[in-house]
Amino acid sequence: MPRAKRGFKRRRRHNKVLNRAEGFVLGRKNKFKRTAEAVDRAFVYAYRDRRAKKRDFRQLWIARLSAAANDNQMSYSRMIGALKKAQVQLDRKVLADIAIVDPKAFSAMIDQIRSLAPAQ
Repeated sequence: MPRAKRGFKRRRRHNKVLNRAEGFVLGRKNKFKRTAEAVDRAFVYAYRDRRAKKRDFRQLWIARLSAAANDNQMSYSRMIGALKKAQVQLDRKVLADIAIVDPKAFSAMIDQIRSLAPAQ
């Protein structure tokens, strides 16, 4: 039986991994075994951080809303409770953007919902 050396299939598989290692340094870009390990680890980080990114942005929006609410003499939690009672359908991303881009409109919105805010 003839000997099989894998030929172009191995090269194609290696090149697929090596091409994904663009920007890596030293042996992590040109030595297949180290590159494969680095690429696998990079995929793990990418998967994890796509989910962490959502948490980080929500945390940022909440911090911005809290600061904007405090500027209008209201706590973040009372503001969110009042918005729910007023059936405002805006999410935290949009509210945070309004608070930064148009503080007067945000203040007007807070003034309108102030009566719906739960008592302290």
